[in-house]
Amino acid sequence: MGGRDGIGGNDGLLNGKVALVTGGSRGIGAATALRLAREGADVALTYVNGKEAADDVVRAVEALGRRAVALRADSADVEESAGAVARTAEALGGRLDVLVNNVGVGLLGPLESLSVADVDRVLAVNVRGVFLASQAAAGLMVAGGRIITVGTCMTQRVPGPGGALYAMSKSALIGMTKALARELGARGITANIVHPGPIDTDMNPADGVFAEGQAAMTALGRFGTAEEVAGTVAYLAGAAYVTGAEFSVDGGHAA
Repeated sequence: MGGRDGIGGNDGLLNGKVALVTGGSRGIGAATALRLAREGADVALTYVNGKEAADDVVRAVEALGRRAVALRADSADVEESAGAVARTAEALGGRLDVLVNNVGVGLLGPLESLSVADVDRVLAVNVRGVFLASQAAAGLMVAGGRIITVGTCMTQRVPGPGGALYAMSKSALIGMTKALARELGARGITANIVHPGPIDTDMNPADGVFAEGQAAMTALGRFGTAEEVAGTVAYLAGAAYVTGAEFSVDGGHAA
């Protein structure tokens, strides 16, 4: 299958599908929402503070001829995590075919500096919120459903100190993904996880203070783009015989 970036596009295999991208107002989430729309999907996206940015993504999706909706939902909130799934189905025709668990909190710092509140917040968003959204999505999906979770290259290789809490939270998603693949496989629903490396976003720009060192840790010697990650997500959204798998989009960070 040919494509514009990442592993490749699905040549319209998402026509008529409905996707939810959590944390979809910027960065990897926004690029993913747009890529899925280009492949034919109607798209909902969640945000917490970036309403203007989320509305911009909605307009961009609509310009591609697809339906879109932005939903304010805090993944740290138990009701809002699952509620975003139900609201997506309600807004976009009563169905959900693709869930992209993209939202996450990237809290880094020395071990001794991390408070219990820090631990609770990171685990609430990165683990509990992802689990609850996946649980709700599985309840709506039929054969052909896709659950795709965004992890991190730090589950494969932690290059320095300060990443214990973040790496722990994202590593939990690997186990969840493999278990979901086993539990949902008989229903024709797949679950996979994508591990981005250093990606050029507002949160971690390729010209930032720490960028040179991060790029040097990759085999390719550069940052990736949000569109490159989105290309892999789009492939998984259309792939029927791939499940329980980890995909590194990290420029060789873990090599």
